[in-house]
Amino acid sequence: MSGQWGEGPARGDDAPGALTADGANAGAVPPPRPGGRAEARRAAQGRPPVAPPGGRAAARAAARKPKWGAKKIVAWSAAGVLVLMAGTGGLIYYKLNGNIKSFDQDAVAKDRPPEAQADAAGNKPVNVLLIGSDSRGKNNSDLGGGEEGGARSDTTILLHVYADHKHAVGISVPRNAMVAIPPCKLPNGTWTKGEKSQRFNAAFSTGGSEDGNPACTQNTVEKLTGIRVDHTMVVDFSGFSAMTKAVDGVDVCLPQDIHEGDVNPNLGKKGAVVLKQGLQKVEGQQALDYVRLRHGIGDGSDIGRMKRQQAFISSLASKIKSQGLNPANLLPLADAATKSLTVDPGLDSADKLMSFGLSLRNIDLHDLKFVTLPWRFRKVDKELDIVQPDADKLFDTLKADRTIDGQNATGEQPPEAAAPTAPAAPDTGATTATTAAVSAASPLATGTANKDVKVSVYSGTTAPGMAAKATEQLKAAKFTATAVGAAKNLKYTTTMVQYGSGQKANAEKVAELFPGAVVEPGTSAGVTVIVGKDFAAANGAAATPGATGGSAAAPSAPAVPTPLPTSVTEDARSADDNICDRTTYGSGG
Repeated sequence: MSGQWGEGPARGDDAPGALTADGANAGAVPPPRPGGRAEARRAAQGRPPVAPPGGRAAARAAARKPKWGAKKIVAWSAAGVLVLMAGTGGLIYYKLNGNIKSFDQDAVAKDRPPEAQADAAGNKPVNVLLIGSDSRGKNNSDLGGGEEGGARSDTTILLHVYADHKHAVGISVPRNAMVAIPPCKLPNGTWTKGEKSQRFNAAFSTGGSEDGNPACTQNTVEKLTGIRVDHTMVVDFSGFSAMTKAVDGVDVCLPQDIHEGDVNPNLGKKGAVVLKQGLQKVEGQQALDYVRLRHGIGDGSDIGRMKRQQAFISSLASKIKSQGLNPANLLPLADAATKSLTVDPGLDSADKLMSFGLSLRNIDLHDLKFVTLPWRFRKVDKELDIVQPDADKLFDTLKADRTIDGQNATGEQPPEAAAPTAPAAPDTGATTATTAAVSAASPLATGTANKDVKVSVYSGTTAPGMAAKATEQLKAAKFTATAVGAAKNLKYTTTMVQYGSGQKANAEKVAELFPGAVVEPGTSAGVTVIVGKDFAAANGAAATPGATGGSAAAPSAPAVPTPLPTSVTEDARSADDNICDRTTYGSGG
């Protein structure tokens, strides 16, 4: 390609027509500046450097000349750095784009959970599926120590980034949990029939490809959780190894020494120590040994391994955050990761990937949690069953964008029930907003300031942004309102205003803002608004094509999810927890 430094029909710095630093054809090229690109080329060609013109006399003359002001020097230097960054950045982004592979969007199931609704500020939660592949393809067999073909999901974590992008929780899915695997697309373009009960990591193996089947794993997770996966990322052995080197190692901790025979049970002997007891920094092969380790520690099950993986990711997140989430630090990490990265089409470019990475910079380590999907050992074999209804409670918590301790990610507590009022006339059930206007004159209604009435808002229609719009309308009337997300049922024809104990009069006040709304008792504390097709139509929105209408029969307030069992919450790990805690499971080893 012509027109570049030192390029053209005639090579070299003295070639006729060579470009000067400002791009002009000067005919006779002046001697190169010491330390510049030309001198670097001369050194590469084995030619002596060019001495600065003038020698000592010129140096003395230069010393007598007035110096630039410090501000001018800084400004000039900054401009030069920016130019170099722009030029280099283009090359880096081009390189990163060339690294990234994406899977076929057509392989993603058509019957998917609905997208998450935006909150009052227009922010949406993001669900990211992280998969660690144990593919032995390419040079991965040297790191994995196995010869089997195909690929399996060695690690799978569903990361829920809350709408405020200041909180996140990762759910580890046991690879041998028995789940239903839906129909998946094979490499030859055909679709499987699906399986009612199969190991979870069998989804990634579907089709036998060396690259695995991330779309099938995504389909399986969506079917299992009822949560829409926004992005999927797969990293294999070599990519993981390179990432740990890019951050100059990751701190880990072990309760005992780990030997060669523990890492490779087929070795037939104990062997030398490969990971020592206690705190240490690992990278490359050692880091891979740590996160894949299963034998010789605890009960040898996958549960302990998941705990170590959670501890490792926490430590890695801490390391990256301490170094600074900026392009200078992220680019080397991104270069290492993308060399062995497969993503969904939504993250298939360097700018998309970098933008997503930077969007996580405000998550505090304490607010990054990890939990394991509720499980139990099966009696008939060594596989695992997912425990219900505990697992569904966890999924409902994420759908409502609530933290695992039941709070809004913003820190706002669920509405509290008011103290019971004196017995009143029997509640006849639902009333319309017209009746509510009359009842609003009751002492409770007039005596309670709007700002003291907390309202949870859900979208009961497929029209986008309705919960956020209703929340804005409530806030304009001085109510304390929070857009929670989508209701379980998206077929509400009429907007519903539901109330908990002692909140009927407040619900009727709220209903005045939604003409035609139905006011009825609910199952949650406080006041809940579920906006329907009537509200969407009044605000110029239409339902998503293909959605069906019809009113909901005996709707129940989705509001605050059922609290999670202590078996889930007490086992949770924060990314700032001591990395020496909870790195194994069971006894033995």
